[in-house]
Amino acid sequence: MAVRSLLLAVSLFVVPVMTQAQGPAPLPAPWDSVGRILKTSGTLTGGYYRYGWPRRDITLRVGDVTVAPALALGAWAGFAGEPSSATVMGDLVLTSDEVKPVLAELVNQRIGVTAIHNHVVGDPQVTYVHFHADGEALDLAARVDRVLARTKTPRPSVAAPPPPVTIDTALVFGTLGLRGRAQGNVAQLSTVLVSGPVTEHGRTLNPALAYGTPINIQVLEGGRAVATGDFSITGDRVGPVVNALTANGITATALHSHLIGEEPRIYYMHFWADAPLPDVLKGLRAALDAARASP
Repeated sequence: MAVRSLLLAVSLFVVPVMTQAQGPAPLPAPWDSVGRILKTSGTLTGGYYRYGWPRRDITLRVGDVTVAPALALGAWAGFAGEPSSATVMGDLVLTSDEVKPVLAELVNQRIGVTAIHNHVVGDPQVTYVHFHADGEALDLAARVDRVLARTKTPRPSVAAPPPPVTIDTALVFGTLGLRGRAQGNVAQLSTVLVSGPVTEHGRTLNPALAYGTPINIQVLEGGRAVATGDFSITGDRVGPVVNALTANGITATALHSHLIGEEPRIYYMHFWADAPLPDVLKGLRAALDAARASP
């Protein structure tokens, strides 16, 4: 199937439950070769192939919280379509000194820049650059690899032995009505909140790749939790979601686009929550309900 005709039917539960006892299945050719080029392993999730590079070299603090790499420092690239006609989208996590050379290399590699912004407000300043390109999968991987080489991103990215799960996954998944994965003190969940197809220049986009809603939660000592992610929603849902977050003590930290020329227009609302875990979950559930409500 060519990427221009790719359409994924998405259920509510986008990401299966995974703990440290489970590992990703080996990828088929040529997607395993894409991982070798990018110096990381990949997984098939949501109908696309995802490759990640946690920025474990960055110590990011928000207030008195040291942010776990899995919470908000995960650079990644996702490939959808066929090997001969693929789309790559992703998100680079950059320090201030990396932004200029990376943007120059993206231009050199004919990779489109679709967004430059913050996700969280912390120290040091971290910039997130979203990118998009179409082409042959192995060629795209080689071009992304050259961009990553302009950063200090730790590669090869080798998964460390996962720590025991210490977050209450039953409470998290049950309260939010989603499933996801957990390692150590971080749970990662994802869903799609925009119904119906979204197109970009006449091409149907993979929902989980292009406009999924990720929610990441990190538990701290004393029952405290922090959470971040972004709600991917249409314009009529922006006000209700902001209101739901604010009413529950959760701060919207950014509102912007990740795509260019999509129909309908999608807005991405990032957030930061910091409260006892049940209160964080209550607020996130209220925002999810507001995003799904009929106009």
